[in-house]
Order: sequence, then C-alpha cells, then structure tokens
Amino acid sequence: MAWDAAGDTYISDGYINSRIAKVDKDGNWIKSWGEPGSGPGQFNVPHSIATDDAGNVYVADRGNGRIQVFDGDGKYLREIHIDVPYDHSLHPWMGNMPAEIPPTPEAPSPFGKTMQNGSPWAICIPPGPHQVLYVSDAYPGRIYKLTLGGQVLGVLGTSGHGAGQFGWIHELACPSENLLYAAELLNWRVQRLTLEPAQ
Repeated sequence: MAWDAAGDTYISDGYINSRIAKVDKDGNWIKSWGEPGSGPGQFNVPHSIATDDAGNVYVADRGNGRIQVFDGDGKYLREIHIDVPYDHSLHPWMGNMPAEIPPTPEAPSPFGKTMQNGSPWAICIPPGPHQVLYVSDAYPGRIYKLTLGGQVLGVLGTSGHGAGQFGWIHELACPSENLLYAAELLNWRVQRLTLEPAQ
C-alpha cells in the first residue's frame, strides 16, 4: 500500500486480481484500474506500490518486468525498465535463474518476467525534497537506486546469506534517502542498510 498527501490509499492487488485499488482516508472505495495483460495500464502481478510528492503512483509490475507510473486518478504516464549488466557466471546461492515459462493464450504464465534481471519485486520512494526510487529484484538479487524518471544512479548487493546480500527482497522501506530496510523472503530477515553516498 501507499498513500498520497490527501491520505488516500493505493493498493497493489496482484496475486488474484491485476489492478490498483484506491480508497479514501476513511476506507471508502474510490476506484480501481488495471486488468491482466502486458499493455499500458495492464498488469501481471502488480507486486509493490509507491507514491511521490507530486501524487504520482509507481507500480512494480513484476510479471511484466517493469514499473508503470500513473497519476492519482490512474492515468498512464510512462514505464520504467531496469537493465543493468551483471556477470552471468556468478550464480546466486539458490541456483541458476529459473527458466521463464512462456505464456500462451490457453495458459498465460503467472511468472512472466518475474525472475528477469531488474524485474521489480519491491519499490519505495523516500520522503523529502530529493526523491529517488529504490527497486529490488530477485535475480540476480540487487537493489537499484533510480531517479523518478528511471535513470539508474547506483546498484548494491548480490544474492546470498551475508550482510549486504539478499534472498528475494519482498518489501522495501526507505524512511530517508540513505536509510533502507529490506525484508527478505528466502533469508527470513530484515536488513537495515545505511548508505554512504560519495560526496
């Protein structure tokens, strides 16, 4: 879930439905948008959601390997793809990347691009005057720092069990630009990360 300045709540409803739901500060239904698919405004497991100070809504469209950006009324604005090279010879500790199951009209894939490099599993936007977008993927197991426009500013982490290594980050929290909490599914833990960017 994510909230805007008016207190409205945006909910990524992705495992059964493929939509974003919006309710007001009292929990009253406002609207929803989205449907299964890969076109603009369509979703394949919208898995995480964040809002910026301008009221835009960022949706981690995990199965489609992208982040879609909307205004607060659900109008499609743009999409962001992350493609940062990595060393394919370095296998994650849980094994090779699972093979993608190609969708067919008779059997649409529930996984799609879920395990693709840069496919967003969790996203967050810290408050403040200098907002950025943090995104995690499952394979190869990294956290990306982006501008709100989608430019990659930095990358950290690998898959594994150690400090600064990750096992399927399922949620991110970023109370400030240089403080992150990463909740991992495979390691059953939360890591607190204090970033020290170069001056």
